[in-house]
Amino acid sequence: MTDLIQLASQPAVWVALATLVVMEVVLGVDNLIFISILTNKLPADQQTRARRIGIGLALILRLGLLGTVAFIVHLTEPVFSVLGQDFSWRDLILIGGGLFLLWKATKEIHHSVDPDPTDGTVTGGTIGFGAAIGQILLLDLVFSIDSIITAVGMTEHVPVMMVAVVVAVIVMLVAAEPLSAFIARNPTVVMLALGFLIMIGMTLIAEGFGAHVPKGYIYTAMAFSAGVEGLNMLARGRRRAVGGGRG
Repeated sequence: MTDLIQLASQPAVWVALATLVVMEVVLGVDNLIFISILTNKLPADQQTRARRIGIGLALILRLGLLGTVAFIVHLTEPVFSVLGQDFSWRDLILIGGGLFLLWKATKEIHHSVDPDPTDGTVTGGTIGFGAAIGQILLLDLVFSIDSIITAVGMTEHVPVMMVAVVVAVIVMLVAAEPLSAFIARNPTVVMLALGFLIMIGMTLIAEGFGAHVPKGYIYTAMAFSAGVEGLNMLARGRRRAVGGGRG
């Protein structure tokens, strides 16, 4: 308790906490988009429960990983080399997670562009509850390891990391329902979000192969695309309103 009080009295710790909270919330956007798209494919009575379980598992997983932070740090050490390129366990996890995101997003885009009435895409409920939770947990693991390794580079205090994770997950929990409802009401947003997942997947693969991609570029591109789609939605709404008025 004394150590915590001493930490709380240091301005540098509060700055690190604020920075980590912002970073965790921003990184959580990727995870939240995936959770929203995936759970929207479940039957309506299971969607909210799946989101809460998925986000709750993300919290438990990240706090558990923070308890093994010394082991997590060692995941960045090279384990083998191919053609002069070193690969660590973190690299392999990022590459695997990126490939999974590419596969999942491409599959969902295919279903949206060319739906097959026999697979339930048109009527909903195209994935089992257990399968949805399993896929959410898989991506939680990838994003959690990446965010924890990043956090370790910003502060050495595990309690600060834990507080940042809890705050970020609470934000995700609050934002999950409105974001999922918004995506469900706007089919074009689903395609945009799937495009985001492809971009995130490619970024994870690039990071795994040692090509650092500044996160600011990624999120700026996502914000710009979302802004353009927002203008398109506004324009469509105005046209419908004018058309309805004339009718």
